[in-house]
Amino acid sequence: MATREELHRKVLTLPKEPGVYIMKNCHGQVIYVGKAKVLKNRVSQYFQNEAKHTPKTRKMVENIDNFDIIVCGSEFEALVLENQMIKKYKPKYNILLKDDKGYPFIRVNTDQPYPVFTVVSSPKKDAARYIGPYAGRGAAFQAIDTVSRALGLRDCQRVLPRDIGKVRPCLNAQMGRCCAPCAGAVTQEEYAQRVLQAVDVLEGNSEQLASQLEQQMYRAAEEEHFEQAAQLRDRMRAIQRAGQHQMVVASGFSDMDIIAFAQGETKGCIVVLHYIAGNFHDKEYVMLDGTCAEDGRELLESYIKQYYSMRGVVPGLVLVSEEIEDMATVESFLRSVAGKKVTLTVPQRGRRRELMQMAKKNASEEITRSETSTQRRQKSLELFGKMMGLEQVPVSFEAYDISNLAGTHTVGSMIVFENGQPKRSRYRKFRIESVAEGQDDYQAMEEMLTRRLQRWKDGDEKFSELPSVFMIDGGLGHVRIAKAVLDRFGCDRPVFGMVKDDHHRTRGLVAPDGREFSIATTPAVFALVGRMQEEVHRFAITYQRALRQSDAVRSELDRIPGIGEKRRTALLRKFKSVKRIRQAQLEELETVLPHGAAVSVYEYFRKGEKP
Repeated sequence: MATREELHRKVLTLPKEPGVYIMKNCHGQVIYVGKAKVLKNRVSQYFQNEAKHTPKTRKMVENIDNFDIIVCGSEFEALVLENQMIKKYKPKYNILLKDDKGYPFIRVNTDQPYPVFTVVSSPKKDAARYIGPYAGRGAAFQAIDTVSRALGLRDCQRVLPRDIGKVRPCLNAQMGRCCAPCAGAVTQEEYAQRVLQAVDVLEGNSEQLASQLEQQMYRAAEEEHFEQAAQLRDRMRAIQRAGQHQMVVASGFSDMDIIAFAQGETKGCIVVLHYIAGNFHDKEYVMLDGTCAEDGRELLESYIKQYYSMRGVVPGLVLVSEEIEDMATVESFLRSVAGKKVTLTVPQRGRRRELMQMAKKNASEEITRSETSTQRRQKSLELFGKMMGLEQVPVSFEAYDISNLAGTHTVGSMIVFENGQPKRSRYRKFRIESVAEGQDDYQAMEEMLTRRLQRWKDGDEKFSELPSVFMIDGGLGHVRIAKAVLDRFGCDRPVFGMVKDDHHRTRGLVAPDGREFSIATTPAVFALVGRMQEEVHRFAITYQRALRQSDAVRSELDRIPGIGEKRRTALLRKFKSVKRIRQAQLEELETVLPHGAAVSVYEYFRKGEKP
């Protein structure tokens, strides 16, 4: 297996030319294919600052044993070649769309007498008309059924005009669902007109057709052809309903596609909204596991190339939710697929931006539906393990924090998370004894962890379980102190520091060797670490405040002559607070204390009061 040094040396020999790079594992299998404007610059990024990679990229880089390159004449050539090689090798770390679904078309040959609609896999160069593609064969058949019922078209296999008058009309004709050309109920010209009207509906022109039928209906009514007017009215309404339910994905008449990426805690989602003649017609989406927000641009670019290559049809306008790396090159690629002008852009304002927000919302909703709370927690643990390079998925965490007030009342807190949730029965708090005055968080942290691990070593049941990971609220210095204590006790658990930025917000994690891991772009891990950091800080502050309050009460009562520890405890048990003791009458105090001590307490709290 090639070493990192060997791969680095190989990167230095790469040309500064556009091309495609092919990453391989130790078995020679292709695990990733990418394109580059400048091969040397792009490939070298994979082997620099690896701690800042996204989890998916880091995992891929860990499995790289070798790589090949293919130099191309232009960025566009590199993009086309990349797309071809992804289809060929189906690399593990590239986004891969399933091509078994297919995008069928509806076919009708209007030059034939009494034509019928059929569903085909792809258009051919013949005299027929093709409408589509559709999201699937089911959607295509549903579209045919909808327009056929609206316009009374036949769905039988009879050969017309040969069989006209030779057979009885079918059940559909008797139910009024077919205009019965087999019985000669309509002429060939009348039937051909209905077929052309059906094509108009399928191509998104139902409103124009309905308007024409409405005018014919009024004209027939004015001429007192009321039966004909009623038939035209029924057909107009049927066509309006058919237009509303038409589910064609897109066609050469499409206005635009809107493509948006959204990232959830554990999954990403790409949604495509299709618009025809300015009206919404259909939605497609794909769920993506193990993604993060930083992957958005790369995922969108890869999806667009594969998606339209499979569909074979591109609308004139494609809107995307964020700027991808090579907008101009991808736009040229789409033009080559469509055979016409295609505009690829990010909407900035107006109605198009509102529609993009709707697409993003749809993507977020799909993520919410696909993620249960248990799945989100499990996935966050898996992502944490991958990001930190752990051999096993962590099950439990112990997090530690130190709190003090101006160098006094120094305390430590330990909280426990199991399966991504707080385990409050295992929380522990420590009153730090080694730091009498001043502030020394390092020494306080060392004392707290030493006491915790000593209890584990001694077999104390309350401290018998060790976590999968130790989490320290602090930077590199705190983590190294913690690591030293763990090593001293022979505890081989990983330990990380939860680092905050200048605004006291979670920034990332730091390992004892100084490596820092950015988690801001991985929502699941960011949320998990953020919850632990907030909870351990809250627990420490709560204990520290309670301790200060208790000490304040103790010092107040200790100033009264004749009140020692036992009498102070008895007073607090009876009256619950110093405020109530201060307000108590002498008779009430005498129910707890001897007369002399009760007088001392009563008079102490009434010093300075006028008689």
